[in-house]
Amino acid sequence: MSEKKAYPLRINAIVLDAMQRWADDELRSLNAQIEYVLRDALRRQGRLKADPPPEPPVE
Repeated sequence: MSEKKAYPLRINAIVLDAMQRWADDELRSLNAQIEYVLRDALRRQGRLKADPPPEPPVE
């Protein structure tokens, strides 16, 4: 699993409220939704490699 780092984020209240509603609709925490949106944007711009596929279970 990748390392997680805390980062204080200053964000417009309207944007934060919209992100919270979106997170609620997707059954994610606000933090997970923000990370999801950031990862998606980074992948689309070619700035983040796609996550490697999960390893098959060991039998």
